[in-house]
Amino acid sequence: MKSISGVVPIVPTPFAPGDEAIDAAALRGLVDFAVDAEAAAICLPAYGSEFYKLTEPERLEVVEVAVDQAGGRLPVMAQCNHGSALGAAQLARQNADIGAEVISFALPRQFPLTDDDQFDYARTVCDAVATPVLIQDWNPSGGSVGADYCAKLADVCPNFRYIKLEEPRMGPKVRAIIEATGGRVEVFEGWGGLYMLELVPTGIVGIMPGLALTDRLAPAWRLAVAGHAAEALAAFEPLVPWLAFGLSDMEFFNALEKRLLAARGLLQHPTLRNPTVTIDADSLAYADFLIGQLLKTA
Repeated sequence: MKSISGVVPIVPTPFAPGDEAIDAAALRGLVDFAVDAEAAAICLPAYGSEFYKLTEPERLEVVEVAVDQAGGRLPVMAQCNHGSALGAAQLARQNADIGAEVISFALPRQFPLTDDDQFDYARTVCDAVATPVLIQDWNPSGGSVGADYCAKLADVCPNFRYIKLEEPRMGPKVRAIIEATGGRVEVFEGWGGLYMLELVPTGIVGIMPGLALTDRLAPAWRLAVAGHAAEALAAFEPLVPWLAFGLSDMEFFNALEKRLLAARGLLQHPTLRNPTVTIDADSLAYADFLIGQLLKTA
């Protein structure tokens, strides 16, 4: 398939208030928003989809709904996170059978595994499917894999096409990965897209933020890629306070993401599954202030 480049939002899982059941109709609406916002692809169920609160059948269900609703209008990346390589490989095969164009998974960071351990895990999952693979390495407690790891894995798993990294000041690492793999592995920046303008010149192919600001991030991305740095900054700058505030904690980010989607009329109710974070009144007040500013500048 053609290389994916641009804004690839993480689609949250909508839940009904009360019983917290998956709201498939609302999920379809979010997919339509991503299409209208000119997303390059969508990804789910990832950390920003509360995958860690879904049963395995539900994780397949949301991908199936997304693939059906996308209807070929944009690619669907199916995230297959699992604590075991065996479990992740099984989810990968099932999601490929559903119709996901890209298989994605996060390297397991619950325990301090070596790069060799992480290599064996990734190879097992990559070998399970023929589809292109994106590997996410989000490691809040330490460093992420680098150029040597990517080159070694790409040599034995040619379907390893993308890596998503989430750390600050990673320009040299992006350049090193591209050089070491001869461009076979392309780099996406996560972390809400906060480092986008810093990293476009280093060769990243896209960002993987939350969904709620896709229609604002996509134009900024296009301006940056076209070399219009000042114009890209002007488009991106109003989004930065929101991104920086929400990224203080993953569950906090998910709560704010759904709150903004609801304020924009894109989600009927910002329900998260329990357990979830209880947000203090001061933080909620500031979040609502920022949402008001975003709505004014839309």
